[in-house]
Amino acid sequence: KKDIINLSHFFFFQAEDGIRDFCLSRGLGDVYKRQMLEYVKQVVRQGQELSIEERNLLSVAYKNSVGSRRTAWRALCTIEQKEKSKNSQHLNLLANFKSKIEGELTKFCYDALDLIDKQLVPNANNSESKVFYLKMKGDYFRYVAEYAQGDEHGKASSGAGQAYKEATNIATKELKTTHPIRLGLALNYSVFYYEVLNEPTTACSLAKQAFDDAIADIEQLDEDQYKDSTTIMQLIRDNLTLWTSELNDEEEEDDTNVENV
Repeated sequence: KKDIINLSHFFFFQAEDGIRDFCLSRGLGDVYKRQMLEYVKQVVRQGQELSIEERNLLSVAYKNSVGSRRTAWRALCTIEQKEKSKNSQHLNLLANFKSKIEGELTKFCYDALDLIDKQLVPNANNSESKVFYLKMKGDYFRYVAEYAQGDEHGKASSGAGQAYKEATNIATKELKTTHPIRLGLALNYSVFYYEVLNEPTTACSLAKQAFDDAIADIEQLDEDQYKDSTTIMQLIRDNLTLWTSELNDEEEEDDTNVENV
């Protein structure tokens, strides 16, 4: 199996030449992302267990392709709300843009999910890899659930929940509380409860448990994982601070409403 890191440099310069030859307005980034994603998929289809570097590159390749589209979709939703309040004539145009982005997101997400189910999970030969891929599966179902409606939303939400739960069961038994993959799983699982299922209390409980467990075992933190783990712990704490503040505000509003009655 060829070294994916070395080939990434090859694709970088190929992409740069492509930009120069065809003057592609979307820039080097998109060309590079597409080429890297296609190459990583070819490596996966060889049926071998990915190295940690290849596994991370696969994750980044899909995240780059999906991340920019999720950002664009959210921006369009914000604009759409403002335009609706003005009864704008541009609503149809915005709806078409959103639909186009949703179609692209669906393509990338289900492409990743197909690869995870057919290649990555079956070929994973250790608990760390299984948790990594199952977390990834939960993430891409969650991304679909963010914009999907009706039955598709229910299917994506259910798929995310099942994947996160399975990953959590393995992580709880096999990975340290300070392991960055276990912490990342807890972070994303709690976001799923908060944003998709609209269950902020459960989200806070899950995040707090993961944070408290990691703090209790902080002396066990491996040196090579210190930066990744502490960064994720900070993200968990930031979410907890925000979510608990919002919950407290809602409780105060509820109390006020009761008093007014």
